[in-house]
Amino acid sequence: MIDVRKLRMLSALERLGTIAAVAEELSLTAPGVSMQLSALERELGMQLTERQGRRVALTAAGRALAAHGHEILDRITLAELELDALRSGTVGRYTLCAFPSAARTILADACRRLITEGDSALDLRVRTDEPDEALAALHTGAVDLALIHAYSNVPRELPRGVTTRTIGREPVWLAVRRSGGPDAAPPSTRLEDYAAHPWVVPAAGYTCADMVERACGLAGFRPRVVAESLDFGVQLEMVAAGMGVALVPDLTVDRVPDGVELVRPDAAIERSIAIAVRAPSAAEPGIRRIAAVIEDAATDRLAERARLRR
Repeated sequence: MIDVRKLRMLSALERLGTIAAVAEELSLTAPGVSMQLSALERELGMQLTERQGRRVALTAAGRALAAHGHEILDRITLAELELDALRSGTVGRYTLCAFPSAARTILADACRRLITEGDSALDLRVRTDEPDEALAALHTGAVDLALIHAYSNVPRELPRGVTTRTIGREPVWLAVRRSGGPDAAPPSTRLEDYAAHPWVVPAAGYTCADMVERACGLAGFRPRVVAESLDFGVQLEMVAAGMGVALVPDLTVDRVPDGVELVRPDAAIERSIAIAVRAPSAAEPGIRRIAAVIEDAATDRLAERARLRR
């Protein structure tokens, strides 16, 4: 194994021409440099330098090794720079995923910040997955960080080895069709008053559908489903069309269709948003950097939406 420190001295000698210049550049003594070069020759079993008058010159073997040394030392320097960047969390390749309403808001905001704040060296991949699929992908290593949600009335189980941190909460609205003129009574906020109404709900098999079933069940009835869609924009349009009522999380509402009103149920429901990572990766600098930016983006986005709903 070639000693990198001694190789650095040999390459410096080829570049600078004298032992004294090498010693000055490396903050060593000239005799110390000579001893190290002699030791390198003994270790390799080859003569690398020769006396030419009062100067020390490189032999053919010395010049060949010095040439390799320049390339090796350049690669080591690059490796050290990359390791420094990895320690700071500004480089690396990461796959992120989020449920759709968080992907188009919080995650998009975070990616924009990472790019505009000078972190474009991060190689990011993004995909959208509902929380169950996201956690499965995280567990298998297909993704490095996931944004997931959980409803206050539907606890979520986590795979072994996955850790989460809640970064925000949003209200779930009851979407109803506005009836009557401006003097009409406001819509009821009691879910039990909608027991006889038709309902527009998320597709069966997803946590969002469980949330509606659980909320209606706690209000004493089973919803009469007339339309199903995992797209909450579709649900709101169905409410506007008079098909029924719906429960919609705040982030899913891009716009409120004409004729639709959003009210907060008396039995309030919240959807929490969390960052999920594999426990061994939680302290990795790149993951920590990305998670911090996502958390800031979530704080700003949710605060802005809260102001708009006042």
